Amino acid sequence: MNFSKVDIQKETTYKASRSGGKGGQNVNKVSSKVELLFSVNNSLLFTDEEKLLLNEKLQSRFNKDGLVQVICDEERSQYLNKEKAVERLMVILTKALHKPKNRKATKPSKAAKAARLNTKRMQGEKKESRKRPGDE
Repeated sequence: MNFSKVDIQKETTYKASRSGGKGGQNVNKVSSKVELLFSVNNSLLFTDEEKLLLNEKLQSRFNKDGLVQVICDEERSQYLNKEKAVERLMVILTKALHKPKNRKATKPSKAAKAARLNTKRMQGEKKESRKRPGDE
């Protein structure tokens, strides 16, 4: 993952619109809601295999134009909403590019098997001792 916040900001487009919620008259006057659009396929930051991986993992986040869309309208400032949207996009991209480690199959040790069987035997003996003599 060789991309930074500045690199991503160069390749994103923004749309600003009026935001709902608290803010009173500010909400009616100021376009503080930010919609960030990022094209994975047109990006110069990723290799072809990374683009394939991103397209596969982010399929549900694409809009009808094939762009990753992040909307932020939490803050009353357009600048802060832009910053938050870029942060979210970076988190989304890093999570999508993360490859989990392969799991190595392991077997329980002989000592662990013996201990398990020993406790099973002890439980069985305990329950056996609770029975009344002659009940079978």
